[in-house]
Amino acid sequence: MREKFLAAAGIAVMILVVAAAVWLPGSDGRAVLGVRAEFLIFAITLLGVALLHERTLEVAATGLLFILALKFLGAGPQGFHLGEHLWHEAPILVNLLGLLLGFAVLARHFEQSGVPDLLPALLPDNWTGGLVLLALIFVMSSFLDNIAAAMIGGTVAMHVYRKRVHIGYLAAIVAASNAGGAGSVVGDTTTTMMWISGVHWTHVLHAYIGAVAAFAVFAVAGARQQHRHQPIEHDPKPGVRVHWRRVWAVTLILAGAIATNVLLDFPAAGVWAAILLAALFTRTDWRMVPAALKGSLFLLTLVLCASLMPVSQLPAASWPNTLGLGFLSAVFDNIPLTKLALDQGGYDWGFLAYAVGFGGSMIWFGSSAGVALANIFPEARTVSRWLWRGWHVAIAYVIGFVALLAVMGWQPADRTAAPPAEGAHSVLAPG
Repeated sequence: MREKFLAAAGIAVMILVVAAAVWLPGSDGRAVLGVRAEFLIFAITLLGVALLHERTLEVAATGLLFILALKFLGAGPQGFHLGEHLWHEAPILVNLLGLLLGFAVLARHFEQSGVPDLLPALLPDNWTGGLVLLALIFVMSSFLDNIAAAMIGGTVAMHVYRKRVHIGYLAAIVAASNAGGAGSVVGDTTTTMMWISGVHWTHVLHAYIGAVAAFAVFAVAGARQQHRHQPIEHDPKPGVRVHWRRVWAVTLILAGAIATNVLLDFPAAGVWAAILLAALFTRTDWRMVPAALKGSLFLLTLVLCASLMPVSQLPAASWPNTLGLGFLSAVFDNIPLTKLALDQGGYDWGFLAYAVGFGGSMIWFGSSAGVALANIFPEARTVSRWLWRGWHVAIAYVIGFVALLAVMGWQPADRTAAPPAEGAHSVLAPG
């Protein structure tokens, strides 16, 4: 009954927003009380996701339909060309879908390889075992897609903690995967976008100052939370055998992602080519694909909603506004935010890379790594629980930002101030 009431109330408010924007006297078809109607509908959608976490895809799809209705009804004589917009967004959306589903298959191969069952013998027995695992995720994400790093880390955590993983530790896994790619032009979509737009790789490298400072906060807090909730398994299960064909399958998939990332700007193609090739020499659990599809479609719907937002301008580039962008990226896709910042110019690119790269960790759907991990741990799909039990991520973000400001100071630079990296390629992976 509660869910039906909230759903009906949300739809009613969206109808009122669209009607007010399009038909009220003096309306230009875009704003309501001085606020763009698209932002209002998107905010209602995100609130619905937070309250109706069992119906996230349905809520996101409803929000998308109302945003599209607003676009068509209020477009004026020029009209709204949905086909052109979808064509423009298709590379990111297709690549994102391919990576989310492909890395679900990768995680299953890794889980069934037997390697996670051996890790209790390698990780420390106390809370520092969880800390070491987060550090490994951080390092992996510096050169590997953050989705893969989060999925591998989540799979390992599921084994070493006997499937009792604390929500706060899940938030720490996502934070580690996002922080690890913040200062690397091959570690996150947003930094790669900067690189191919002319920002020299050294101009984002200092984002690691903030990332490391943040890691010291959320990793310690998350590891201690997990240790109190469920200590790490002390010894590996008896009779564990490594299935080397699955290990080679995991290696092949990761190599495919990296190769097509560099050569084709489309890592999902390499992931699926490797998955199909691996299916020739080892059994593939295809059940993971439909199981991960709903969560993947939810993220794609939110990304498409975000791409329809009229983000025509940002406040002047400054460190306070960049700090705010990090919080905004927790509920708003960081790809259009980064694109707008690049067009605007005047940023310290290391600060921007840290803010938009790490900020999405504060809410589970704020980054693709969080959505991918929620496919393994459905209990993570609750905004209130993520914020309450993953409190250390937001605090870590602010502390990391302050550390970066104290060490480096705000040093805005033109994006062509240093020679762009030769041979740079875009990464259409999610941020």
